[in-house]
Amino acid sequence: MTTDGKAPSANPWTGFQGHERVVVSEDQSTGLRAVVAVHSTALGPALGGTRFLSYQHTSDPGAAAYADALRLSQAMSLKNALAGLPHGGGKGVILASSPQPTEALLEAYGRAVAVLQGQYVTAGDVGVSVADLDVIARTCPWTTGRSPDKGGLGDTGILTAIGVWQGMRGCAEFTWGSPDLTGRRIGILGVGKVGGRLAEHCVQDGAEVIVADVNAAAIDRLRDALPEVTVVPSPQALLEAELDICSLNATGGMLTAEVASQLRAAVICGAANNQLAEPEVAQLLAERGVLYAPDFMVNCGGVIQAAAEYAKTDFASAEQQARRVFETTLTVLERASRAGATPSAAAQAEAEDRIDTARRAGG
Repeated sequence: MTTDGKAPSANPWTGFQGHERVVVSEDQSTGLRAVVAVHSTALGPALGGTRFLSYQHTSDPGAAAYADALRLSQAMSLKNALAGLPHGGGKGVILASSPQPTEALLEAYGRAVAVLQGQYVTAGDVGVSVADLDVIARTCPWTTGRSPDKGGLGDTGILTAIGVWQGMRGCAEFTWGSPDLTGRRIGILGVGKVGGRLAEHCVQDGAEVIVADVNAAAIDRLRDALPEVTVVPSPQALLEAELDICSLNATGGMLTAEVASQLRAAVICGAANNQLAEPEVAQLLAERGVLYAPDFMVNCGGVIQAAAEYAKTDFASAEQQARRVFETTLTVLERASRAGATPSAAAQAEAEDRIDTARRAGG
C-alpha cells in the first residue's frame, strides 16, 4: 500500500483492508479536496464511482471522506468480483464546499485521477451527474458513465434495476423453489430511477407491488406509469407490511436491529448501498429466518454498464451480464446454506475467493 499527498488529521492507517494505494489531492485555485482509494487491482484496473459530499455533519470532514473512500473501495472490489468483471475496486470522494461542483473543480479532479495512469477508472456516484462526468473526462481519459453523445452508455439505473430484479428471482428460486414472482407481494421503498423501473419489472412478472417514497413527485410519476401499484403513506408503513420480498432502494443504513426484529418479509433484496446499519444485523435477520440478499451482490448493474463503456462493448452485452445476477445469487445462497453462514458472509467469501484466484494466477 502506498499513499500520496497529505493524509487527514485522523490516523491514516485506520480502516485499511489491504488497500494498494490512496491519493489525497488538493488544488487551491479551484478549491478541490479529494481522496481516491484503490483497494485492489488483482482482477484489473480499479473501478468505482466518485461522490461529491460535504461531510459537514461530522467533526472532521476530511477524515470522514478518507474513511468513506477506504470503505467504499473495498466494497467495490467485492461487487466487481461477484459481477464477474475484470476490475478491482476503487472509489473517489470530493469534499463539497458548495451545492454543485464547478467545471474548474471537476477538471482539476480529472487531473488528479489521471495521475494514476489508469489504475483507477471513475464513474458516477452521489452528487456526481452524467454531465459532471463529461467534464471530468476532458482531463481524464479513465472516466466512464458519460452521456451517449460523449461515448457513454446512458442511464445506469436501467441495468441496476435489471440486476436487482434478477436477484429477486434468484432469492425466489432458493426460498420457494421457483423464480416466478407471480402473486408474490413485493414492497419497494424508493421509486426513483432504480426503484421505479424495478416496480415495472415486478408488475410485468405478475407480482402484487406496494410502494413508498418520501418524494411525492416520484410517487406521482409511478402512479401515472403503473396505476396497478398500491401506494402506502410512508416508508414505515411499508416496513411494517407483511411481504414476500422487501426491496430497499433509498438511503443506506435502514436495516437497524430494531427494524430487523420487526420486519415481516421473507426476503430482503434491493439496490440501496450499505443497507445494514451494523454488520451484526445480518445475523439477526438470519436468526429470524429472513433471507437477506447483500446489496453489493445484486446492485451491480451500474458498474457492469460502466465496465462495458470502458471496454467499448455494447449495452446489450452489459444487459446480459446484469441478468447473470440470478446465477450469482443462487451460487452465494447455496454456499451460505452449506456453510451455515449468513448470505453476507458467503458473498464476501465468494468474492474474496475470486480475487485470491486472480492474484495467485498473476504470480
